[in-house]
Amino acid sequence: MKTDRQLKDDVISELRWEPSVNAEQIGVEVKDGVVTLAGQVDTYAEKWNAEKAAERVSGVRAMALTMEVKLPGLHQRTDPEIAASAANALQWKTFFPNNAVKVVVQDGWLTLSGELEWEYQRQAAFNALRDLTGVKGLSNNIVLKPKVSVSSVKSDIEAALKRRAIADAATIRVEVKGADVTLSGTVKSWPERELARYSAWSTAGVQDVVNNIVVSY
Repeated sequence: MKTDRQLKDDVISELRWEPSVNAEQIGVEVKDGVVTLAGQVDTYAEKWNAEKAAERVSGVRAMALTMEVKLPGLHQRTDPEIAASAANALQWKTFFPNNAVKVVVQDGWLTLSGELEWEYQRQAAFNALRDLTGVKGLSNNIVLKPKVSVSSVKSDIEAALKRRAIADAATIRVEVKGADVTLSGTVKSWPERELARYSAWSTAGVQDVVNNIVVSY
């Protein structure tokens, strides 16, 4: 098990390894395996990429983000300009029905709403917009509507975990209430935790996933 000092060094190294991140602008603190990223970044995309870089590091139990997006002059845009770019990006980069997703922009912060059938569509909307110039933050409030019955959701998720060879599949508990899924138990790494979450979201009919799985090194 890594010490907090070792974990901090590894997170800093991973941030420096990530080409889309200026690691010199980001402060890293670690306490009991919980990583805090602070400082200022130039774009929301950089903030998101810094978060993903830290998540890749073995030993991270949880994360707190206090980074602030401070756009340089060339990246600043008005809300109407951002909204127009967002509408175009959704049209060009996604394949769900027109007008299925609504975008509201306030002070550079995008809020997505609407209804889609699959989590990958919801994620595609987020991915299409996170790199837009001028964006300071993004709230993904798109909800999922079930396309099929959720009566077999639990067995589908458990079978997916076994197919994907998660070493700790037997220690993961799946609870289904209506279209909502709660995962609990323990795994040995953050990637396994994320794979379990992805398996749940990939099941037809799931509207929400609460991931309470604990990473136990």
